[in-house]
Amino acid sequence: MVALRLIPCLDVAEGRVVKGVNFLGLRDAGDPVELACSYSQEGADELVFLDIAASHEGRTTLIEMVRRTAESVTIPFTVGGGINSVEGIRELLRAGADKVSLNSAAVRSPQLVEQGAKLFGCQCIVVAIDARRRNATKLGWDVYVKGGRENTGIDVVEWAKQVADLGAGEILLTSMDGDGTQAGYDVELTRIVAESIDIPVIASGGAGSLEHIYEAFNDGKASAALLASLLHDGVLKIEEIKTFLAQKSLLVRPIEK
Repeated sequence: MVALRLIPCLDVAEGRVVKGVNFLGLRDAGDPVELACSYSQEGADELVFLDIAASHEGRTTLIEMVRRTAESVTIPFTVGGGINSVEGIRELLRAGADKVSLNSAAVRSPQLVEQGAKLFGCQCIVVAIDARRRNATKLGWDVYVKGGRENTGIDVVEWAKQVADLGAGEILLTSMDGDGTQAGYDVELTRIVAESIDIPVIASGGAGSLEHIYEAFNDGKASAALLASLLHDGVLKIEEIKTFLAQKSLLVRPIEK
């Protein structure tokens, strides 16, 4: 049985970690390298570093920041934002990233997922899916790209199946409706996607309490939980979360003292 993972997310814009609500109203949350080191030392299982404006602004991820961050931590590290070519993937992996996260580029060019998996291994390729519920008359969720600015009209579950077949190693699934609200993950969304594919799903968007994280794992069938606001704001600590989950009989990696 594989241990469940807790993954702090560092959304970066203009060189700083930022956090908002429903992808809007961004506020400063600190220095990315300092926060990465802190979370690594606190017992996080992995980190995700997303340059959230890269695709929208048509530029590549900030390589030097990636390099400094990767050199400063001792846990696996995923990098995303503005990656649109095999060369871009290679450059980030050489800079120290363990995995890359593809979002808008994967929708534009699904073959990039397949090429990346074949060249660098499935374990290196994460496909990030930003999902928003359709209105009350249409069930399900649509895939959004460009930092949540553009609705593709693609069904989230079908897209998850497609990229899994192309060789993605895991799915980073963000509920845009829950993002930054601390009102709980979209457990239904997470469960439906997780039960539709054979690769791990990282639940993202809405964590605000210990119970929310437990629900993402127990009810949502997630393999990992992405955490941002509640960690950046000091609401919860990694050790506190792991202790709670262990008491609930979930398997988590112990924190080395």
